[in-house]
Amino acid sequence: MISVVIISKDEPSLDETLTHVAGQLASSAQDGEILVVDASDGRLDHIRRGHEDAVRWLDFQPPPGVRVSIPHQRNVGVREAKGDIIAFTDAGCLPRPGWLDRLVAPLEADEHVTAGVSEGLSGQVLYELPPEQAGESTYLREAPTLNLAFRREVFDAADGFDESFSYGSDVDFTWRLNDMGYRIRRVSDAVIQHDYGTPRRQRRRSFIYGKARARLYRKHRARRKRILRDDPIAVVYPLFLLGLPLAIVFPPYLLLLLVPAWRNRSQGVARVLIDHLWFGAGVLAELMGQ
Repeated sequence: MISVVIISKDEPSLDETLTHVAGQLASSAQDGEILVVDASDGRLDHIRRGHEDAVRWLDFQPPPGVRVSIPHQRNVGVREAKGDIIAFTDAGCLPRPGWLDRLVAPLEADEHVTAGVSEGLSGQVLYELPPEQAGESTYLREAPTLNLAFRREVFDAADGFDESFSYGSDVDFTWRLNDMGYRIRRVSDAVIQHDYGTPRRQRRRSFIYGKARARLYRKHRARRKRILRDDPIAVVYPLFLLGLPLAIVFPPYLLLLLVPAWRNRSQGVARVLIDHLWFGAGVLAELMGQ
C-alpha cells in the first residue's frame, strides 16, 4: 500500500494538488491513501470538505513555542500512514501523468529511496544537485520532500525527521540516509510542477535555504571537508558577499560573477545569480546568529 503524505498550513493551492494526486491514485494499480497533515486551524476546511471521500485529514497543532512545524508534520504524517511505501509531495505541486507509479516502481524492486524531478511552471529545474553515477542507475546526494518516496523501514531506521530544524529537515533526512548506506535513486520521469511564486517569494526562499544550509553543516561536521566539491555555492557566494566592500576601491571585483553567469547561461543568468546571492546572504546570516 502507498501513502501519499502532504503537509500544509494555509496554502489554497492544496486543492488542485489533491485533485491531481487523487486522480493518479484512482488510475493506479496500487492500493493507496492520501493524508493531509493540516496546521491551518480550520482555515482550509472548505478544501477539506471538497475532498472528504479521497483524503484522510489530520488536524495538527504545533507544539508550544514552535513557529515552523514542517518536520513535526512530516513525522506525524508518516507515523499515521498505513502504507508500506510513503510518498511526499507539497501543496502547490502538480504531478504529471504517471508520476506516482514511476516514483514508487523502483521501491517495489530493490530500491529504498526514490526522488523525482521538480520543475517550475516554465520548465526550469530547481534545487537539484548534480547526480552521482552508481552502476547503471543514477543516485543523488540529497533530495527535497516535494517529490520523494521511501519504504517505511527507512524512516524507522533514521528515526524520522529532525524536529530541531525549521527548514532543511528534508536535506538532513536524506543526508542521514546516505550516511546509513541508503541510496537515493533519481527517477527522471517522475515529474511534478511547482509554482515557485513571485521573485520576492523566491528571494525569501533562497535566503531561508541558505540559513538552513549553514545549520546543516553545523550538524553534519564530517561533510565540511567535501563542501567545496559537493556544495560550492555554500562557500563561494558568502565569501563573495563578504568581499563586496572591495568593489568600492576595485570595481573589477564584481566581474567574478561572470564565472557563474557563464556556467548557468542556459538556466537564466539573472535568476540564478540573484537566487545564489540571497542564498549566500542566508548562510552569512545564520553564521552570524541573525
